[in-house]
Amino acid sequence: EILGKLKSLVLAGICSATTPFLLLGDILDCLPLDQCDKIFSFVEENVSTWKSNSFYTAGKNYLLRMCNDLLRRLSKSQNTVFCGRIQLFLARLFPLSEKSGLNLQSQFNLDNITVFNKNEQESTLGQRPTEEKEDGMEVEEGEMGDEEPGAPAPCSIPIDYNLYRKFWTLQDYFRNPVQCYEKFSWITFLKYSDETLAVFKSFKLDDMQASKRKLEELRTAGGDHVYFAKFLTSEKLMDLQLSDSNFRRHILLQYLVLFQYLKGQVKFKSSSCILNDDQCLWMEETTKLVYQLLKEIPPDGDKFATMVEHVLNTEENWNSWKNEGCPSFVKDRPVDDKPKRPTRKRQAPEDFLGKGPDRKVFMGNDELTRLWNLNHDNMAACQSESREFMPSLEDFFEEAIEQADPANMVENEYKVVHNSNYGWRALRLLSRRSPHFFQPTNQQFKSLADYLESMVIKLAKELPDLPSEEIKTGEEDDEDNSDTLLKESNDSPSMQNKLVSNQQMDEIAAKLGAQWKTLAGQLEIKAAEIREIETDSEDVDMQAKLLLVAWQDREGTQATVESLVTALNAAGFPKIADILNET
Repeated sequence: EILGKLKSLVLAGICSATTPFLLLGDILDCLPLDQCDKIFSFVEENVSTWKSNSFYTAGKNYLLRMCNDLLRRLSKSQNTVFCGRIQLFLARLFPLSEKSGLNLQSQFNLDNITVFNKNEQESTLGQRPTEEKEDGMEVEEGEMGDEEPGAPAPCSIPIDYNLYRKFWTLQDYFRNPVQCYEKFSWITFLKYSDETLAVFKSFKLDDMQASKRKLEELRTAGGDHVYFAKFLTSEKLMDLQLSDSNFRRHILLQYLVLFQYLKGQVKFKSSSCILNDDQCLWMEETTKLVYQLLKEIPPDGDKFATMVEHVLNTEENWNSWKNEGCPSFVKDRPVDDKPKRPTRKRQAPEDFLGKGPDRKVFMGNDELTRLWNLNHDNMAACQSESREFMPSLEDFFEEAIEQADPANMVENEYKVVHNSNYGWRALRLLSRRSPHFFQPTNQQFKSLADYLESMVIKLAKELPDLPSEEIKTGEEDDEDNSDTLLKESNDSPSMQNKLVSNQQMDEIAAKLGAQWKTLAGQLEIKAAEIREIETDSEDVDMQAKLLLVAWQDREGTQATVESLVTALNAAGFPKIADILNET
């Protein structure tokens, strides 16, 4: 009642919008969990109120903190329903594109370890049922003693320790799918999976009458359905688990989720995580087998398999949305194309439009007016042959070639290649008419004049009617090397067009570390994007990787190795730039 009155006071403008959330947080911190369940019902019922303009901006962070505090207090196995209610409330409160609730880096819960008996000597599989239990042996919750009346008959599936060990070892691959990209781990996974699926295929579940009868007994006795968030790995439960339809569905569904990750395009997956043709073929065949086994599991196997396939297809769309950077689902409204009322414009004078007696257009400046009126048809004037003033390579470089001849004994400071104006025009002409401008070379030039002198020597050997025999330097070897490099470059893209790979971004991010903000300025990353990167991850290496990914998403095909090398040098990281050049 107090919370309801506070909500009314906020809507009336009497108190601040944060007051109910502060009170809610204090109450839930003080009360035990069974009473927190009742208080949280009030929070759930008013989700539409919290999403309104009056409460959302002021209270979203308080509600998120309150829910996270509750989740930390709750047990995932004992308070499963309460945890689920909290997660559903957060999903209803925040928009679908809220990044704080997304697993952007595709991380796995590596703490979810399945513990089972790894010592064959301590195994109880294969012992006769008449053997007495050892004194003091602990029995897991849910196990049934051999002497308990009404115990089910032994399972027909031949279960030994090897099958038990291989079956539960597979859970480690479901926990961390990246292992499947390693050669020896994949061989182990392949072998254990084939044996497990062979057991499922050989021993099918046909008679469900006993399970239905047991379920009816639970309902009539008023017993609640018990849910365990972790698998029970006792050896004595193995035969019962393999005979249980829900358990089989859990395991087969884990296979489908694993295969979807291995085949899917995940943005933060390492470039080394690639499957070969044999692995892809095995997964395709195994996927068909898993769906067939799901259809054969009663009850309603066909419906369950169809629903699983539909959900996984939807998951692929979700994965594609995350790869695209989680764009907003809200589309902007189209602009109204209503006809606008015509506005009255003042008529310009005839002389200004060139329609007067002099037919002259006045540009507001005498020189501009003179230039504009040199010709009445400016487009025709631009196409005139007199505007073809780009010189040929022979004419432009004739003087430079003569000065490069040692016989003329021209000192370096008097050569035209040392003139900055000449050098600028020479570069433009070379880019338009000389193939040497785009050829890669292993020479390193300290200045533009050194580069032009090298180009002049190459042109002197090709251009006709120009002295070239006397010009001999020690750069012939470099020219041969550059020709060899050019041939090699035909088979591989040059650094100008080569895009930055995922592996290179991982190496650069590891080198940058906490200094990634220095590079952000050179990559022209906005301050809002930098704050977003800091929010997405607390790891500095991951923040550096997110910076490079944001730059690559923005630049697209222009995110080349050359561009990144230039930015690294400008930011003061020449050593990292050298590493990128070497790779």
